[in-house]
Formats: sequence, structure tokens, C-alpha cells
Amino acid sequence: MAVMDAQNPLLGETTCGTLLQKLQEIWDEVGESDEERDKMLLQIEQECLDVYKRKVEQAAKSRAELLVTLSDAKLELSTLVSALGDKIFLGVDTVKASGTIKEQLAAIAPALEQLWKQKEERVKEFSDVQSQIQKICGEITGSANEQAGAPAVDESDLSLKKLNEYQVKLQELQKEKSDRLHKVLEFVGTVHDLCAVLGMDFFSAVTEVHPSLDDKTCVQSKSISNDTLLRLAETVSALHEDKKQRIHKLQELATKLTDLWNLMDTPEEERRLFDHVTCNISASVDEVDVPGALALDLIEQAEVEVERLDQLKSSRTKELAFKRQVELEEIFAHAHIEIDPEAAREKIMALIDTGNVEPAELLADMDNQITKAKEEALSRKEILDRVEKWMSACEEESWLDDYNRDDNRYNASRGAHLNLKRAEKARILVNKIPGMVDTLVAKTRAWEEDRGISFKYDGIPLLAMLDEYAMLRQEREEEKRRLRDQKKFGEQQNTEQEPIFSSRSTPARPASTKKVVGPRTNGTPGRRLSLSASQNGSRSAAKEGKRDSMRVAAPTNFVAISKEDAASHVSGTDRSPASP
Repeated sequence: MAVMDAQNPLLGETTCGTLLQKLQEIWDEVGESDEERDKMLLQIEQECLDVYKRKVEQAAKSRAELLVTLSDAKLELSTLVSALGDKIFLGVDTVKASGTIKEQLAAIAPALEQLWKQKEERVKEFSDVQSQIQKICGEITGSANEQAGAPAVDESDLSLKKLNEYQVKLQELQKEKSDRLHKVLEFVGTVHDLCAVLGMDFFSAVTEVHPSLDDKTCVQSKSISNDTLLRLAETVSALHEDKKQRIHKLQELATKLTDLWNLMDTPEEERRLFDHVTCNISASVDEVDVPGALALDLIEQAEVEVERLDQLKSSRTKELAFKRQVELEEIFAHAHIEIDPEAAREKIMALIDTGNVEPAELLADMDNQITKAKEEALSRKEILDRVEKWMSACEEESWLDDYNRDDNRYNASRGAHLNLKRAEKARILVNKIPGMVDTLVAKTRAWEEDRGISFKYDGIPLLAMLDEYAMLRQEREEEKRRLRDQKKFGEQQNTEQEPIFSSRSTPARPASTKKVVGPRTNGTPGRRLSLSASQNGSRSAAKEGKRDSMRVAAPTNFVAISKEDAASHVSGTDRSPASP
């Protein structure tokens, strides 16, 4: 009952002293001996010591646990800071050395929480970067479609430096991927162009390399693996080689076609049908880029045409050879060079019939002859033009002689005024003949000295013709002077015989038809000074009789000026001609 009262809070504040005092009172009342009292007090003291000891042990254990927790927290803090690479929290060092354990734990807890959050974010960043690196590496190696787990992140080093290293590596891989993608697209474009030129199926060519290379697939989804690039490079190389072979084949066919066309004088309209073949006859590999230009069906078409022309070549060789011979004869005829056409034709026939020469060589040789003949004709052109002018002047001289011998030339007949004006021009032209001859002789001699051969006009040396013309002209002038002297002498005799006082009588005009000197026509464009009795005779007869029948005037087949042409050459003022 006493104990209960001692513990009752209503009795006052309970302390060890009050309890001991209450115990003494109880002992006094009970009559406990001192020995018992000491023994109980020792027991109480022991029990108190045990309680204190337990409390101390519990407190020590709690402190130890807190110290372990603090140590773990500090270690974790240090680990996180080390892993993240940056000492973000400036108070970490002070937390370690100052304050109670709980204060230190309370200070570390927010830092740990923030570092854990930052670690989670950093791990996510590392995981994303490493995943992209792993994906691009898989695309490069060709194992992108294989099942691969998420990359393991090394949490011991989550520093920004390490993250930057991964990001730099990712950027390098992204650049490599971009370069590879660009290269793939470049290869695909090249394959497309080559397939278009070769007439091949582009879709089959690229999908055979990798299914993702067709046009329907997104650009970023196209394969960029080493194997794809290697196979694309091999495909491009194979197509390039095929293109080279086809170009070589097509150019051979184009050359054959051109040679056969030239050999057979194929018309331009027929040649145009194969312009798509011959347009690449000298093109390089890179220059041929027209779609279908090297298709197999086009090459086969050219081969068929070459075979067809080969079969026609032999049948047209004679026709083409004689056509060239005709051209050669025309050049020589126009240049007034004498040849033996019959012998040439017989030689051509013999060469073709015996087969001793290839048709192409024969025609090429004849083309050579034509070229040389043209060069020869060109070298003679200046002299021949002067010969033509000289002959035209000789024709006018002949016409003027006939005109002067016409006693009725001044009668008022139709066309008389045209002949009168033509005579004026003819006299001017005739006066130039000596100068023409001198110039022609000088040019001819220079030509002969330069080439070391004689200049012949239709087989006759031109200088001989000019020398003989000069001689005959001199004889003609002497004959004219002799006739003038005879006429003057006859007129003097007639004057002496007339009576002094005879009446003058006017002679009557002849009643015959008035003679009109008109233009003469000529049907042949080529003219030659007459050196023979008849120009239509044989060449030998012409050469034998040329000196006996040489006359100053041109032959009867000269080209005369028509009335209209004569009128166009007359000056605006009409003058009366002087008496010849």
C-alpha cells in the first residue's frame, strides 16, 4: 500500500530520494534490521546499475548503427559524386567533420536524394546514347535486325566527360551512317542510270543486292551495311564493264555501217534510221547516257542491218565504181584534161571480176583519184578561166570581122542598134586580146615550171595554141594592111578615070534584103580555138591539120550574145560608131 502511494503522482513528484525516504519509513515501521536494509539497498543499487548498463548498451548499439548508416551514406555520397564526376554539393566535406551523427545524416539525406535523381537521369542518357550507337553499329555490320537487349550502362562512370565521349562517338557514327547512306544512294543512282542506258530492269538489279534499296523504301531505312556497299560496288562495276563491252560492240557495228553506207552511197534518209547507233561512234563511256542507247535489241538490230548490207555490197560494187568513174571523167572533161575512159572502165571490170582487190579498197582508190583530179582541176582553174575569156574575146573578134564586112550594117533594120552597140563593146574587148595572151602565156609557163609538165588543153599544149594564135594574128594584121592598100590604090584609079564635069549621080540602094548581123547560138558550153579543119573529126586529124586550118576567129559553135544580153551591156548614151 505504501509503494502504491509512493508512485501516485497525486502525492507529489516522485524521485529516487522520495522513494528512498518512503522505503526508510516503511522499514522503520516494519522494523527491518540494518543488515537487511543494507542488503536491500545494495540490491536496489545493483538493479539500477543493470538498468543503466542496458540503457548504455542500447544507446551504444544505436550509436553504432547510426555511425554505420552515416558511413554508408558518406560512402554512397562519395560513390555517386565520383560516378557523376562532379562535386555539385559544396557542403559535403563539412558534413563529414562537424555536427552530431543525426545532424550529419540529416545534412547528407537531401544530397543523396538529389544525386540519386541525377544518377537516374544520367543513366537514362547513357542508355539512349549507347542504344543509338548499338543500332548504328548493327546497321553498319548488317546485324541490325538481330535481337539485341538494351546495352549495359557502366554506373561506375556516369560523368559528363564519359557521356560526351559516347556522344562524340555517336556523332561520328551518325556521320559515317550519313556518308554511307549518301554512298548507297549514289550507287543506286548509278545503277539506275546504267540500267536505263543498257535497257535493263532497275528494280530487279537493286533488290537483288538488298530488298530495302527499292524506291518504295524510306531513305533512312535503306541498308548501309558493309555487305550492301560491297555488293553495290560490284554491281556498278559489272554494269560498267557491260556498258564498255556494249559500247565497243555498238561502235564496231556503227563503223561497219558507216563504211558500208559510204561504199554503197546509201541515201541520207536510210542512214537516219540508224542515227541512234552512229551518233555514239566516237563517244566515250561516260558520254553515252541516253536511256536505251545500249539496249540489246538495238545492238541486234544493228547487227541485222550490217548482215543485210554485207549481202548487198558485192552486187553494187560495179555500179558504185562506174559511178565514180563517171564523176572522174566529168572532172577531167571540165578541166579539159584528156583521158582514155574506155581503158579505165575495162581495168575496173577486170579488177572486180578477178577479185584481186577488195571493193572498199577499189572505191577508196577511186575516191583518191577523184580528190587528186579535183586538186588538179583547181590548180588549172585560173588558167582555164583566162582561156575562156580569151576564147570569148576571139569569138567577139570573129563576130566584129563579119560585122565590118557587112555593107548594110548601118541600114535602119530591126536589131541594127543592138549590133552597133555590141560592135562598140567588141572593139574594146578585141584591143585587150594581146594583153590577155601575154598574161596567159606567163601564167601557163609559171604553172609548167612549178609542176614540171606541159599544160594541155584537151590534149593540145596550150603554149603551142597561143604561139600559133599569135603567129596567125600577125599574118591576119598584115593581110588587113595589104587589103587596105589595095583598096586605096583602086579608089585612086577610079578617081582619075572619072570626067571632070560629069554630073554626080546618087547610087541606088540595093533592093535586096538587108543583111543583119545577129547573134549566133552555140549549144556547147566548152569552147576551143580551132586548130583543125573540123572539130568533130578524130583527134589525130585535128593535130595533123591544125596548122593549115588555123584561123584567128573562134569555131562556128561559139556562144553569141542575145539581143537582150547585148542591150543590158550597152551604156545609157547612144553613140554613132566610127567607120571601120
